[in-house]
Amino acid sequence: MTHAYPFLSSEQKKELSDIAQRIVAAGKGILAADESTGSVAKRFQSINTENTEENRRLYRQLLFTADDRVAPCIGGVIFFHETLYQKTDDGKLFPELVKEKGMVVGIKVDKGVVPLAGTNGETTTQGLDGLYERCAQYKKDGADFAKWRCVLKITSTTPSQLAIMENANVLARYASICQMHGIVPIVEPEILPDGDHDLQHCQYVTEKVLAAVYKALSDHHVYLEGTLLKPNMVTAGHSCPKKYNPHEIAMATVTALRRTVPPAVPGVTFLSGGQSEAEATINLNAINQCALHKPWALTFSFGRALQASALKAWGGKKENGKACQEEYIKRALNNSKAALGKFESSGEKGAAQESLFVADHAY
Repeated sequence: MTHAYPFLSSEQKKELSDIAQRIVAAGKGILAADESTGSVAKRFQSINTENTEENRRLYRQLLFTADDRVAPCIGGVIFFHETLYQKTDDGKLFPELVKEKGMVVGIKVDKGVVPLAGTNGETTTQGLDGLYERCAQYKKDGADFAKWRCVLKITSTTPSQLAIMENANVLARYASICQMHGIVPIVEPEILPDGDHDLQHCQYVTEKVLAAVYKALSDHHVYLEGTLLKPNMVTAGHSCPKKYNPHEIAMATVTALRRTVPPAVPGVTFLSGGQSEAEATINLNAINQCALHKPWALTFSFGRALQASALKAWGGKKENGKACQEEYIKRALNNSKAALGKFESSGEKGAAQESLFVADHAY
């Protein structure tokens, strides 16, 4: 039988649980601004803007300097390594700026997906080597939470048991390393929306994946009160001929979580997974209105679904800075309401309705 050798003091546990709860306080979610340089290239290409370090800095500066209307909406911001060390025009480090606004600084620590041999195109995530040292440095540099993304996909032969177990184990190893350094790990086992599977099949796979993840977290002695979960919402595959309404998506999602996620976990911060901005908000709202008992905060950790309209409004032009910020603030306010189940849709048109789906999405 395993024997517990406690690795966290009561003070360390309190620090971790306080950080996690600050991030998912009522009405607050996460701005995922941790797109890799390659991902930003694709986003900038869509607005005919050159992917330079300066342009990346200027764009993220607009998001981070949005006015105080976003303060009650955003509990944490996930940075990419480069962004953690960038400064505003007047020389203030981005993490300092974000902390002054009462938001928690996070950092993406994985090194991307690599093929898992002997599977049908499945992957695992690399980046455990050196993670112990990197976490120590990131904590010194102001990061209090981290993100690590694993990816699974639904086909007739996947996810395989190997992919489920390997990714669960990698997530647990990452989580325990973060906690040793006072960093709250966001555990992200994303099941991609690619495919023609129906809602029930996605729910089944989500339950199996989350059950494996929480078994692995237990095996690795991870302190659940000092973690957050970043899962996909339970939706049908992007090519499924049957369309499901937000109520059905909410019921399937909350049911899957209730069967697998311990109530000790403070919050679930959903990824948007290629849904349009409007769709992601409406589904998050329905999840929070779901009549089933929900012991965790159910909120957002959106990248594309907070930024798509803002990026389009900016278009790489300095004079559009205010318009860019207004779009971002609007999205943040909408998702904050949805995280409380209080969003009322006004039937948005334009960019907010555009699908943000990217096949086989990589960060």
